[in-house]
Amino acid sequence: MVYYLIMCRSLTYAQRIVHTLDRAGINAWLVRSPASVSPSGCSYSVKIAQKSLSKTLAVMNRFQLPYVGIYVGSADQGYQEVEL
Repeated sequence: MVYYLIMCRSLTYAQRIVHTLDRAGINAWLVRSPASVSPSGCSYSVKIAQKSLSKTLAVMNRFQLPYVGIYVGSADQGYQEVEL
């Protein structure tokens, strides 16, 4: 299964994104960022399904929600940063 991680600079920003996406009808989960994508070792990400990416980006732009980066992940291939 392919999914996206939206890395945030703090727990508070990640919580705001999850709350905003939930209100927009998008399933989103708050997760700890994997060590392979988190240079500081302690950050949080928002996990969304692959099919939700475009709607998620539209909602985040509309409400001006900041993020550090977006990574595509799968169980067998790890994570790769997505260039938008």
